[in-house]
Amino acid sequence: MPDGDRSLTGRIFLFAAAAVMTAVNAGAQPTQPVVSPAPAEPAFFSRSDFHLNAAWLGTQSAPADETTPGADKRFNWDTFWGGSLDFIDYVGGRVGLLIDYEAVLGSEYQLFDPNQGSYTLEASASARVDDEFEAVVLFHHVSRHLSDRPKVRNPVAYNELGGRLLYRSHFGSATLDVDAEAGWVTERAYVDYTSMADLQLLLRKPMTPRLGMFAHAAGHLIGVDTAVAGRTRTQTGGLVEAGVHIKGSGGSMELFAGYEKRIDADPLDRQPQHWALAGFRLLSR
Repeated sequence: MPDGDRSLTGRIFLFAAAAVMTAVNAGAQPTQPVVSPAPAEPAFFSRSDFHLNAAWLGTQSAPADETTPGADKRFNWDTFWGGSLDFIDYVGGRVGLLIDYEAVLGSEYQLFDPNQGSYTLEASASARVDDEFEAVVLFHHVSRHLSDRPKVRNPVAYNELGGRLLYRSHFGSATLDVDAEAGWVTERAYVDYTSMADLQLLLRKPMTPRLGMFAHAAGHLIGVDTAVAGRTRTQTGGLVEAGVHIKGSGGSMELFAGYEKRIDADPLDRQPQHWALAGFRLLSR
């Protein structure tokens, strides 16, 4: 295992460059990856999507080592922003890139106290089976960092090599997008992950040309190396949320509420957290 995060980050950038240069297959994604229609002819920089999320977190309980009962002050707000793009779309598939940043805010030392940040980088390549089905190969890097806290010597990061299947169904004016993913952790620092699997479902129902409803559910399964920290072989988490989608002339906004169980919510303590959430999401489309 490497001592630093530099080698992990360097390899994802090398993979991204290789994917773009070779243009093998491809796929990129918004907040949940979805099928993208094929253009009439090959296109460069054919799609870009950007988002900004902010959500209030209603944590259920404080850490086990705290003497004062009440909400966990490490987790009050979750913010997330970034975007994805189709660098090359060659009709039969897409070469895609994704860059995202998440900041978690608590209230331990001040009202809005940023205590951790996570970077996500991804390069992907896809093949379109038809207009409603797409198969994707991806290389995924996540790096987690403490903010305004004593720094740990070793980084918290991992690389994942995997695959993704995207499918869309139509029910009248409603659509259901399915995202199924699985992969192997090829390199890791601090974490005990060995494999990952995810399933996401996104249901959208337009009510008017500018107003729609949506519901989103996600399930996560992580396989771990029990020798690292003595944890059980699988860790599970998930999310359910629902809300309204408001379309404007220059972008869209979503208002949502839901519930989440997050695996390893803090980068270091290897403990899940449960919380209710409510927030907004700004989208470029």
